[in-house]
Amino acid sequence: MKEILCGASDKEPPTEAVAQLAQELYNTGLLVTLIADLQLIDFEGKKDVTHIFNNILRRQIGTRSPTVEYISAHPHVLFMLLKGYEAPQIALRCGIMLRECIRHEPLAKIILFSNQFRDFFKYVELSTFDIASDAFATFKDLLTRHKVLVADFLEQNYDTIFEDYEKLLQSENYVTKRQSLKLLGELILDRHNFAVMTKYISRPENLKLVMNLLRDKSPNIQFEAFHVFKVFVASPHKTQPIVEILLKNQPKLIEFLSSFQKERTDDEQFTDEKNYLIKQIRDLKKTAP
Repeated sequence: MKEILCGASDKEPPTEAVAQLAQELYNTGLLVTLIADLQLIDFEGKKDVTHIFNNILRRQIGTRSPTVEYISAHPHVLFMLLKGYEAPQIALRCGIMLRECIRHEPLAKIILFSNQFRDFFKYVELSTFDIASDAFATFKDLLTRHKVLVADFLEQNYDTIFEDYEKLLQSENYVTKRQSLKLLGELILDRHNFAVMTKYISRPENLKLVMNLLRDKSPNIQFEAFHVFKVFVASPHKTQPIVEILLKNQPKLIEFLSSFQKERTDDEQFTDEKNYLIKQIRDLKKTAP
């Protein structure tokens, strides 16, 4: 199969044979079986399956992607790949195939709007570092690749997603915590997610959590927290509860930021942003009731 799809070493793959093979993979259900029984296949064979799957997924006829259409009609293929994160011997292979699927918006949409999407919050916390990292790479891809789709998804599912996300920001796992914080900064600074950002920075519990992360023992986590904190402070439309928290902590915050990560002397943008935030906090006034 691999030879038909990729051609022999010196020959182009024959179009007719590729079309026939693809058709048989769909008609017989073999494409599904290869995923369902992936753990029964030996190591090299698993690599071949990944190769065949990704290759057939990229195949186009004009503007059509037949395999994308096939998987859209058989979405359980996507959920088998996602569940692969629970089986260490196939997890990384499933991750590669899942990310290839996510490149196609119709397939990304199926995963995002499914109940299974929330399983990512469990997978990125897995104790096996390689698998948790791979799951996070897929999770990030899903939340950043198709901007308009993701903005719509986050707006519709704001409460459940950010409730789960808050747990990641308080994770005992340093890598998960740092990656989640970095991704949060990326999401709320993306102009497509303006409505989500506005909602996020209007809630006092979010500001309190980010202020705690500014004091984390890890300088890297402090730095990522700073990039989220600055969105709260720089916003020209702060809600009253946010203003109250900033005012209540005004002297402490000014003092804290003045000496915050002073060793980053070569990062001019960071220094400028820090000075800007100090000025914003210093200029805050109590509004008349």
